[in-house]
Amino acid sequence: DTRLYSKEKLIEIEEALLKLCETLLSFAEKHKNMPMPGYTHTQKAMPSSVGLFAGAFLESLLDDLILLKTAYKLNNQCPLGSAAGYGVSLPIDRQLVSDLLGFEKVQNNVIYVQNSRGKVESIILSALTQIMLDLGKLANDLILFSTVEFGYFSIPKEFCSGSSIMPQKLNLCVLELVRAKASVVESYMFQLNSIIKNLFSGYNRDLQLTKEPLMKGIDITLDSINIINLIAGKLKVNKEKCIESCTPEIFATDYAYE
Repeated sequence: DTRLYSKEKLIEIEEALLKLCETLLSFAEKHKNMPMPGYTHTQKAMPSSVGLFAGAFLESLLDDLILLKTAYKLNNQCPLGSAAGYGVSLPIDRQLVSDLLGFEKVQNNVIYVQNSRGKVESIILSALTQIMLDLGKLANDLILFSTVEFGYFSIPKEFCSGSSIMPQKLNLCVLELVRAKASVVESYMFQLNSIIKNLFSGYNRDLQLTKEPLMKGIDITLDSINIINLIAGKLKVNKEKCIESCTPEIFATDYAYE
């Protein structure tokens, strides 16, 4: 049941991730010639562009997609017929069951079926963690670059929250929560790894506790991808601010090249 659930959810996440990649590609293409400073050590460094900035996250998410597909493939093995971990003496057809349920293959070794409980879930959470780390970094950049001090981007008001005592403020609480949720999903991966490590081979009741972090990690990742996609689709670029920020010192390296 966990394998079938994970297969369905991983497809949902893959579809959502591809939609986000399409949004970022469109945004990067639209703003490929919009200048913007590049940063090293959190200081202005060299000329860059809004398109290059957005394209960096697009390419990273495409790498995450490879991890997601790998997690799907490893999850796409039918464990049924292993019983308690040592098989059964009845003439069952494990391959037929696997085929009827739509799995790619039968998971062969019956002891490994039990030992892989939690391991496959950990692999899935590892892939989701990489996605969330990218979303958290993007959220963090957008929070910084949309402040008054930078002003490169404007986040649509419908994604902003008000302040309890400062009515002039528009706070980027949604992006702050995505940034925090990246750590939450990563913590689920560590939680699951801590449960399964050093267990004796075969089934152990500890493995019952691997379901919750898996399911919560999946839900958070899917929600975060969809939220970032909505924001990216309506993100505004402030042309004047971007151009003004390209001050003479960022061209120093070009002068050195000459």
